[in-house]
Amino acid sequence: MKIVISKPDKNKLRQKRHRRVRGKLSGTADRPRLNIFRSNTGIYAQVIDDVAGVTLASASTLDKEVSKGTKTEQAVVVGKLVAERAVAKGISEVVFDRGGYLYHGRVKALADSARENGLKF
Repeated sequence: MKIVISKPDKNKLRQKRHRRVRGKLSGTADRPRLNIFRSNTGIYAQVIDDVAGVTLASASTLDKEVSKGTKTEQAVVVGKLVAERAVAKGISEVVFDRGGYLYHGRVKALADSARENGLKF
């Protein structure tokens, strides 16, 4: 008889964490949500008004301004871009939604860069 022990799927655990956190936090027009999605190749950031269901500003590694450097360096540039675009639309305070990811590495780099460029959270 074989006993198979399966490892937990990291992405499913992350999604479970994200659902749990999203139940407690949402963005409004006054203080929208800065959402992060991290893939193997890129990082995406959106400023979202959950009441209206509208994305107010976004930036990702797919943008032309973000092409060179390591993934962490790209995350810094994405944080700068999303902060500049949000501030240009009159948004200065956001709620940070790390998307179930650990606050470390690329997620932390993006958050620190967004803070340095005018977003408060």
